[in-house]
Amino acid sequence: MPPHMAAISHRIAGSGPRVAVVAPPRPRGRAAVVAGAAAKGAHRERTLEGASDDLRAAAAQCLDWAPARRRVRAAFAPVLPTLDHCLFKMAHNEIQMEENYETNSKGVEIFWKSWLPREGTATKAALFFCHGYGDTCTFFFEGIAKRIAAAGYAVYAMDYPGFGMSYGLHGYIASFDGMVDHVIEQYARIRGMKEVCELPHFLLGQSMGGAVALKVHLKQQQEWDGVLLVAPMCKKFGSHWSRKDFIVTGVGISLGSLFS
Repeated sequence: MPPHMAAISHRIAGSGPRVAVVAPPRPRGRAAVVAGAAAKGAHRERTLEGASDDLRAAAAQCLDWAPARRRVRAAFAPVLPTLDHCLFKMAHNEIQMEENYETNSKGVEIFWKSWLPREGTATKAALFFCHGYGDTCTFFFEGIAKRIAAAGYAVYAMDYPGFGMSYGLHGYIASFDGMVDHVIEQYARIRGMKEVCELPHFLLGQSMGGAVALKVHLKQQQEWDGVLLVAPMCKKFGSHWSRKDFIVTGVGISLGSLFS
């Protein structure tokens, strides 16, 4: 009898009475997501070679909710510059950085960050980042954002609800369109700021963020000057690209030129 069945009958001691063992009902929907995340956090073992006891304790926390994720980020902040990775070793000390938390019209607290060229530098355009499913608007993107800002562009990025420092159950997307609407609202606020509103505005989407960026552009086709996609979570139809297939035009920034 398959192990997933709710009831399993078996015979005890060969000739004894049959006993029914009934498994508890499985949670469904959001309850299943919460239960699965809790079980994963409870049984996950993290080994961090060379880390202090404090860092190990921070990493061992269940990161399902934003307060714990924020505490862990704060604990690891001094460690990041010491990592042996080019994105953490690049020094752009004159970049202007700012972090903010804002509660949007849906009552969700959103984390967003900006990286601006050094003071006195003319800003060429504003770039708005949409991160992938396993990413946030900081960590590895931090080094990329600094490099782009050093080239004269204003960079803005946000964590979707349930990701990074923003409020919500970690990784839970109740509605993809709903998540896109959060992005539209937050970036509309930023694009309305006086230091940003007169600049050309571009979207940069990576992986799942590529799909987010495309959806944002489809809903606001007149609001953006172009879109850049890095390994986007999307597909083309048919065997060849055509002009009508490529729905986003007007890309005006070459990331390759920034890193050359």
